[in-house]
Amino acid sequence: MQKISIEALATQQLEAARSVSSGRAADTVFGGHEKVMRQTVMALKAGTSLSEHQNPGEATIFVLRGSLWLRSGGESWQGKSGDLLIIPNGLHSLDAEEDSAFLMTVAKITS
Repeated sequence: MQKISIEALATQQLEAARSVSSGRAADTVFGGHEKVMRQTVMALKAGTSLSEHQNPGEATIFVLRGSLWLRSGGESWQGKSGDLLIIPNGLHSLDAEEDSAFLMTVAKITS
């Protein structure tokens, strides 16, 4: 059994995102490329984006801190602390309105 403080990791990743030119930081806390499910705590500095990319499977974003916009197919959804955003299939992007940290969970679709 392993116990991880997601709150502490969110603080750590926000500090890291604020200190690098990309404005982004991430740490995978469970799973990985070799697993079906992966959970990653990510942070984006205000004004930073994850450009449009393909959804690798079923995925959610749980907003830990801040405010984000998830965009896909001409639609957009705002997520604030405590919100769970279900990432639609297909291309999507993410924009940080404020310094934000979130837990992204992905279950890869295997064929």
